[in-house]
Amino acid sequence: MSLLEERGLRVLAIAVLAAFAGCASLPSLDGRIATTASIDTTSTRLGRAVAPDAAAHRGRSGVHALPTSGDAFAARVLLADAAEATLDAQYYIWHDDATGTLMMEALWRAAGRGVRVRMLVDDFDTSGLDERLATLDAHRNIEVRLYNPFAHRGMRSLDFAADFGRVNRRMHNKSFTVDNQATIVGGRNIGDEYFGAGEGVEFTDLDVVAIGPVVREVSAAFDLYWNSASAYPAAALLPAPSAGARTRLENAFAATRLDPEAMTYLAVLRDSQNVRDLVAGRLPLEWTDVRVVYDDPRKTLDASDDRQLLLLASLLPAVGRPERSFDLVSPYFVPAENGTAALVALARRGVQVRILTNSLAATDVGPVHAGYAKRREALLRAGVRLYEFKPDAAPPPTDAKKGFGGSGAASLHAKTFAIDGKRIFVGSFNFDPRSARLNTEMGVVIESEALAGKLGRVFDTRVATDAYEVRLRDDGAGLEWIDRSPAGEVRHLVEPGTTAWRRAWIRSLELLPIDWLL
Repeated sequence: MSLLEERGLRVLAIAVLAAFAGCASLPSLDGRIATTASIDTTSTRLGRAVAPDAAAHRGRSGVHALPTSGDAFAARVLLADAAEATLDAQYYIWHDDATGTLMMEALWRAAGRGVRVRMLVDDFDTSGLDERLATLDAHRNIEVRLYNPFAHRGMRSLDFAADFGRVNRRMHNKSFTVDNQATIVGGRNIGDEYFGAGEGVEFTDLDVVAIGPVVREVSAAFDLYWNSASAYPAAALLPAPSAGARTRLENAFAATRLDPEAMTYLAVLRDSQNVRDLVAGRLPLEWTDVRVVYDDPRKTLDASDDRQLLLLASLLPAVGRPERSFDLVSPYFVPAENGTAALVALARRGVQVRILTNSLAATDVGPVHAGYAKRREALLRAGVRLYEFKPDAAPPPTDAKKGFGGSGAASLHAKTFAIDGKRIFVGSFNFDPRSARLNTEMGVVIESEALAGKLGRVFDTRVATDAYEVRLRDDGAGLEWIDRSPAGEVRHLVEPGTTAWRRAWIRSLELLPIDWLL
């Protein structure tokens, strides 16, 4: 059972207690100071570095994909180390594990140099981080805001019972912007599992680093969230740090740097060339049209389903109508009735539709798999091709400096899709009702035959061995899973790598009307 599933059971177990608990309220936002991204940063080192290429490609943005965990981690830390004016970080999850601590230290170093740091973190997974966040916020050059915070700091489940409609809506956005000159957008949160570190589940993911006009768009989106009615100054919610808190934080930084596992991450920082090449004007960038799409943060507090607030309203026109192909990667794939109908219609008019999502053995959220599993047969009958990511699909990389090679199982986390081999979306949006209606999301639509074609080639090559292909059985008696490997092809009549109990549990969830929660 996953941590999220266990958390759900705990919420149910104490719901009765909530009826007897007093109601805590969130503090007033009176006195909160609105701030915005710095506009004139052309004189910074990054500004000077990108200026020649930006001038030569006026109106277009330069993008570079970060598919490997090592490069994605190093790009963030090294960009922070290059910052001279501002650093804005917006994330759904920020763990206090090795990579999360190293990333915090990078922000701390930047602030020590006089860089203004703004850190916006969704409050859903910050339990246990209050002292660290308060200590960061106490730095004169760092401000921390918590998005859609819990009023009960010590027993957050009470908020689910008393204020479920609000706390069930989370900020899922992910961006990292330095000096308003370079930004990283994609699917990764901050934590070991997102950067392939440690012994737990490793998430396979995708980010892009970008310069040019798109950076101003990402900054505008950050400012909108930073100054929204759901962004609360940490100082208004958290106890002031004690006298020894700063020392404890700096000791944690030092201890992490000395940890044997962290030595691998620090080696990646020493050897990574992406940001160094960016500053030197040598990073190979594709210059093209890039558009930022994002939900309005009012979506968090407005349950009216107003299309004006939804990312989907801008995403669909930006990507256009598929005519030849639609390749979708979504770790949490819950098409529901309307999405299933739309995908079936695409396939029936001749569009090649290929979908990669997590297998039951690889997913970290079982109920989401239930929302997908009941739609498989309808999709397959229409000609949609379905692939389910294997839990052992990410072998240790051949170059240790490109990934950290954690020894745990693999799980798909990238959220991307390509249309007709011409344009691609990279961001935080899952193809599920939660992303569409509940959480806030963001991403970039890139006009790029190179990147879109690369995703298509992944389906043509790696997906065949990294995922099970799901097919209708010839005898009409259900589904089969085709497991291809260098050793040959194996046909499974039940979901591979799962127990009978787990499959039965998923089938029982399929009967419940819970798609809207997934």
